[in-house]
Amino acid sequence: MEIISHSFNHGLMVTSFVFVMMMLIDYMNVLTAGRLTGVIKGGRFRQYVIASFLGVIPGCLGAFMVVSFYVRGLVSFGALAAAMLATSGDASFVMFGLFPKKALIIHGLLFVVGVCGAFIVDKMMKKFKWRDPCDCGACAIHVEDHQYSLGIKEIFTVLKRLSFSRFLLIALFVFFLYTFITGALGPQEWGWERWSFVSLMSIALFIVGTVSEHYLHEHIWEHIVKKHLWRILLWSFFAFLLIETGSTFFNLEVFVKNHLVYVLLIAALVGIIPDSGPHLIFVIMFFKGIIPFSVLFTSCIVQDGHGIIPLLSHSVKASIWVKLFNLAIGLVIGYGLYLMGL
Repeated sequence: MEIISHSFNHGLMVTSFVFVMMMLIDYMNVLTAGRLTGVIKGGRFRQYVIASFLGVIPGCLGAFMVVSFYVRGLVSFGALAAAMLATSGDASFVMFGLFPKKALIIHGLLFVVGVCGAFIVDKMMKKFKWRDPCDCGACAIHVEDHQYSLGIKEIFTVLKRLSFSRFLLIALFVFFLYTFITGALGPQEWGWERWSFVSLMSIALFIVGTVSEHYLHEHIWEHIVKKHLWRILLWSFFAFLLIETGSTFFNLEVFVKNHLVYVLLIAALVGIIPDSGPHLIFVIMFFKGIIPFSVLFTSCIVQDGHGIIPLLSHSVKASIWVKLFNLAIGLVIGYGLYLMGL
């Protein structure tokens, strides 16, 4: 039961963040009459730089954000891959704690790998005739969307006569806000991650309480809630449940330690697991001088913390492709560094 509870809590945390990010992106897009789309899309190089930068931010929030951008059709598959190549999830915090100077260099190199890797990935996917999401109509600006926000008097009127969908959304975000403030969900300490979640839930409450009925129904309820929310929650929950169950009954860290001759390959394969936990063994082994830089860097490239989990709810095929590119690029760079004696 503890494993199920822990998995469900993590699933809720991921779902709440992705939900708010998708809603916020859509809201800002309408607020700026579609200009946000142009800013994020820009040229491919801009997408690669933004995605890689968000990826190297410690934790999984940056990677979750890029997944939201990709699902909404704002960045290319290459940009999505850039974020996953650059991110090391929660393991980044440990690296900065144990060896900050080397961690800074590692993350700088991961940023470069992300940007360069994005070019390669987009070129490859073009040959495979891959089609990126076209936003499934959610970012389309309707005539009614120009009245997306209500006046003060209208807000009070709407709140007095709550529609079913608005009531549920307000209740949902009040619940999320309460759980993040009390620490029942998400980070236990009042760090930047916890403040980020609390701030995002507060913004979400503001949005669902002030937007017009048309916007709330068409953009938030019909599209995000009905088409995405339940899939994100289910995929997140079962992914975390699988990881938690595997970690309980199989000791991956001991297995890696007893097979150091294959450590570089193992580091890459373990990186496929959507969790930063198994990666920490390589971080500590590097800190103690047991493994070379090439092994740690391989693991950093391939693993993406929990960043890939929200993508599973959108496309299993896209998730597999991302992992395959991460694995290939990680092995090539890692083996190259190993031959150089690093």
